[in-house]
Amino acid sequence: MPTNQHIDLESTDEVRAIEPITLPEMDSIKLMNRIDSKYLTNEDVLLAILRDAHAEGYRALVVEGKKVSPYNSMYYDTPELRMFLDHHNRRMVRQKVRTRVYVASGQTFLEIKHKNNKKRTKKKRTEIDNSLFFDFRSNAAAADFLANNSSFTVNDIVPQMETIFNRITLVNAAKTERLTIDTNLRFVNHTTGLKSSLKNAVIIELKQDGRADSQMKRILLNHRVKPTRMSKYCIGTTITNPNVKSNRFKKKIRRIEKVINSKIECYD
Repeated sequence: MPTNQHIDLESTDEVRAIEPITLPEMDSIKLMNRIDSKYLTNEDVLLAILRDAHAEGYRALVVEGKKVSPYNSMYYDTPELRMFLDHHNRRMVRQKVRTRVYVASGQTFLEIKHKNNKKRTKKKRTEIDNSLFFDFRSNAAAADFLANNSSFTVNDIVPQMETIFNRITLVNAAKTERLTIDTNLRFVNHTTGLKSSLKNAVIIELKQDGRADSQMKRILLNHRVKPTRMSKYCIGTTITNPNVKSNRFKKKIRRIEKVINSKIECYD
């Protein structure tokens, strides 16, 4: 198993300097005309971005006293990877099914994401017991939620890909944009048994009010961080399943390797 050196972001001056925001305050922010964009960079550049974010008055979500929170997600798919292939084949209308646990609190959700033909994503979720994270299919209430909110049933899907990462969530002073910053991304493929990581890569997702100017876009541009389309589930599956159709996503993996200046490998 490889050992990767990561910056302990929680202890950096850049993270400590950012003023906190509580979860109730964050939940009160409604972006009614939301536009989502993703960006790829590395941890060294992230520190410079955080310094600029602090200077612009961004605040960081604090959970259980920490600004850096661990997350785990389990993605479910059909045995033949229909949801993965829908994304790979550029099908406009598609779905993803996952469980997600907020590790610090243990709070766990079953989530269903729908992408429509206007490139808008809607998410529905229901809270489930933490014990159901790795496999919710035997739970009647969760099974009903899946059947009522997706085109799949529990008989169609199996646990496929676990993603593990740390997240910082920022909001600007005007409360017109939020961004999530995911670091230390790791993958565990529950079909092939293979594992991998994106080493010091950072995935930033910006959610902004479409009517408002974006301070963060200017900050990212100043650091030459450009938007990219990227799915953690699809990237992880491509890396850890050598038999899957994945030509479209291999280009993205090469881009990640260029950003982190390192080759991404699997281990078991």
